[in-house]
Amino acid sequence: MNGLRFGYGTNGFANHRLADALAVIADLGYAGVALTLDHAHLDPFGASLARKVTHTADLLRDLDLGLVIETGARYLLDPWRKHAPTFLHHDRTRRIDFLRRAVTIGADLGAEAVSCWAGVRPAEVDESTAWARLVDGVAQVVALAADRSVPIGFEPEPGMLVEDIAGWRRLRAELGAPAAFGLTLDIGHCRCLEPVGVPECVTDVATHLVNVQIDDMRRGVHEHLEFGAGEIDFPPVLRALVDGGYRGLVAVELPRHSHAAPEVARRSLEFLRAAEVHACGHREVTHDG
Repeated sequence: MNGLRFGYGTNGFANHRLADALAVIADLGYAGVALTLDHAHLDPFGASLARKVTHTADLLRDLDLGLVIETGARYLLDPWRKHAPTFLHHDRTRRIDFLRRAVTIGADLGAEAVSCWAGVRPAEVDESTAWARLVDGVAQVVALAADRSVPIGFEPEPGMLVEDIAGWRRLRAELGAPAAFGLTLDIGHCRCLEPVGVPECVTDVATHLVNVQIDDMRRGVHEHLEFGAGEIDFPPVLRALVDGGYRGLVAVELPRHSHAAPEVARRSLEFLRAAEVHACGHREVTHDG
C-alpha cells in the first residue's frame, strides 16, 4: 500500500541555515518539510525576498521535498511580545499582512497549505470583539488564499481563542464554510484536550484535513514530546489517516528540539515508519514522495 508522507518542521532546526536544514531532512528520507517563516528561515520581511524564494523553490525541487508553510514564529512581528500581534489584537494589521505574505510565498513555492492559528485573547479584549476580529481577519486571508489556490490550514491551539475542533467548526461556519478554509490538525493537541480518542479525532475531521502535525503529548499538558515520551498510541492514529484518505504531509512538530535536530529527526522517522508498518498489519508500505 502507499505510505503516508512524513515531513519535518524547520522550527525544530532553528540552529541550522535553511538550506542545510532542508538537505538534512531530505537526506534522512523525509518526503516534505513544514517551513516556518522566520528571521533566519526565509524572512518574509527581509531583503531580496524574491531571489530567496526562487532559491528555496530550486532547493525544494532538487531535494524532491513537498512543502507546507507554517506561521508560528515567536518574535517575528514584535521583538517584545511572543506571537503578537495576532488576529485578536487592536494592532492586528501586521499579522494579516504577514499571513498574506505567507500565502503569496506559499503559492510561489507550490505549497500544499499555509497554516495559521487564532492567538490568545488579550485580557483587555472581550470575547465578542475577539471573535469579530478573528472572523474578519481570517476572511481576508482566505480570500487571497482562494485567489492563489493555496488552502489555509487553520490550527486549533490549546489556550488560544480557537483551541479545539469544536472551535474550528464554529469559525468555519461563521466564515460561510469557504472551500479554501481547511484544518491543520496537531495529533498531540488531540491527546492534550479533545474529548474523544486521537484516532476518533482524525476520523471525524478527515475530509477537512489539509495539514497534519505530529508529536507525542500527555493529557492536559501542552508540551510537544518526542515519540514514546507521551501517551499516544500511534499505529491506530496512522491507520485513521490512511483510512481517511489523507495524502498531505504528516510533519513532525518538535519546536524545542533544535539543539539535537538531526538525531531527533532521524529517531522520529524511524519511529513513524515502524508505527506505520504496525498500523498496516505488517503489509509492505511504499513511499513514493
